[in-house]
Amino acid sequence: MALRPALGAPAQAASAAPPLAVPAKAPPANPLTLLPPDLQVQSGLHLVLDRRRRRLLVINSGALLRQFPVAVGMPGWETPAGNFSITDMRTDPVWEHPTSAKRIAAGADNPLGSRWIGFHLDCNGRKASDGDQVLDIKGCVAAGFHGTPHRWTVGRAVSHGCVRLYDEDVRALFEMVSVGTPVTVLR
Repeated sequence: MALRPALGAPAQAASAAPPLAVPAKAPPANPLTLLPPDLQVQSGLHLVLDRRRRRLLVINSGALLRQFPVAVGMPGWETPAGNFSITDMRTDPVWEHPTSAKRIAAGADNPLGSRWIGFHLDCNGRKASDGDQVLDIKGCVAAGFHGTPHRWTVGRAVSHGCVRLYDEDVRALFEMVSVGTPVTVLR
């Protein structure tokens, strides 16, 4: 989950928590067969995030176009489940640390990578432990898809609710979607 966006820019806290186990099984040949039967996939492009399998599916009118391995939120900072839509897209986003307000500009050290695709904004604040410290965030927290310079985190539950992709994958995803694209995050 991106924490305290800076001047409308998405932000995310760096995780010092130890990585959790990567799922041992490879994804099935057709992951659509594992989706809940009651899932209402809309016509046109639709993103479905399977948090448990840590896979993002790009579906077009019921057909699987692409799938990407992802990192999801750690316990206590789970990626929000439900039906959303893309609300914000940025290239070279700026990240602001949630407690120190230090800003990291676009570049190799930016925790958001080269792209931000926001789909959830919660302005009720948030207080939870990240395994290292308790973060008490006043104001808005956001969740979205973004790249990461920490490739080892993809496939794990290590974020503060955001969905991390390899930077080359988030660049490809960024070219496929637009504001308004439906996003379903499975429980």
